[in-house]
Amino acid sequence: MTDTVDDVDQPYDTDASQQEKIESLEERIDILDGQNEEMRDKLLDANAENNKYKQKLERLTHENKKLKQSPLFVATVQEMTDDGVIIKQHGNNQEAVTEVTPETREEIEPGSRVAVNNSLSVVTDLSDETDVRARVMEVEESPGVNYEDIGGLEEQMNEVRETVELPLESPEMFTDVGIEPPSGVLLHGPPGTGKTMLAKAVANQTDATFIKMAGSELVHKFIGEGAKLVRDLFEVAREHEPAVIFIDEIDAIASKRTDSKTSGDAEVQRTMMQLLSEMDGFEERGEVRIIAATNRFDMLDRAILRPGRFDRLIEVPKPNAEGREKIFEIHTRGMNLADDVTFEELATDIAEASGADIKAICTEAGMFAIRDDRTEVRMEDFHEAWTKIDTDEVDADVSKTFA
Repeated sequence: MTDTVDDVDQPYDTDASQQEKIESLEERIDILDGQNEEMRDKLLDANAENNKYKQKLERLTHENKKLKQSPLFVATVQEMTDDGVIIKQHGNNQEAVTEVTPETREEIEPGSRVAVNNSLSVVTDLSDETDVRARVMEVEESPGVNYEDIGGLEEQMNEVRETVELPLESPEMFTDVGIEPPSGVLLHGPPGTGKTMLAKAVANQTDATFIKMAGSELVHKFIGEGAKLVRDLFEVAREHEPAVIFIDEIDAIASKRTDSKTSGDAEVQRTMMQLLSEMDGFEERGEVRIIAATNRFDMLDRAILRPGRFDRLIEVPKPNAEGREKIFEIHTRGMNLADDVTFEELATDIAEASGADIKAICTEAGMFAIRDDRTEVRMEDFHEAWTKIDTDEVDADVSKTFA
């Protein structure tokens, strides 16, 4: 704490010399200068604090003013005439003719989304509407699956690459021959055979925008919502051309049409018809390729299977003995295997196993080694793992039968 003026002796008595009086006054002046500097710093701090509170007050005043304003409503421009602009308000489908400023008239056109106030006057133009659910389906990071991670599907892999990768990487080859490149590929086969793995490998290999979704995500409760999501999904793909759309479990929205009158079935059919239109309708799809997968090929509607929508229908069956051997090699790359483990014997013994089954067998065999406090996985571990997994599958089938 700085000394105060009162702390300084004041030798003003008759015995003090002139020099002592001068020194005392100089010391008092130094103290006053220090106190003045302290007060100036405090004043600056107080001004800064005052400015901060003024800014906060202005922000709160602005927010309060916005909260007191009447809400705006969303409408679509139907027609532009000399007498004004015809708009249709969302929700109640109310139509109205309203005037707009010359500047706003230049910014809007039929089909534009605008914000209107209580008197249905156009306040501002809104950006194009795209469902955020469609945008979040875009894959930002490539999956960690390569073609080398897929075994026993060489023929199917080549067909997928010809259909999806080749038109994107070398479109001039199709131009030179004079044909349109295939627009879509449908992968079908039993569960666990590698259909989704193929799609992940394509996403990892190609530089195109990859958009993934499940068929069940397009099934919605309210009328028109699923169809709108399909429309927005393809709009996002067109905005980011070249693009690849992967629809997993497409049978959820593309099953055979029936005479059912329930609102749920009718909504699913509306969604499917929107999908059919986007895949091969009046609008050009552009550089957008489609990959779909299903394990219920028999349920699909014939309209979605015709050429022009899916030009390639690729069956992905369970692997043969050679394929099973390669899949064992892939899933045991990082495992510490005993000398008695032979993939050829495993592939022969474990017949009818899918790729997903083999991956589960490798994991379960490792668990048997851990339970026995071993770091090495033996041949017997793989056999026990297959017995356990096969038994679990049979029990599950029995439970479904009697459920």
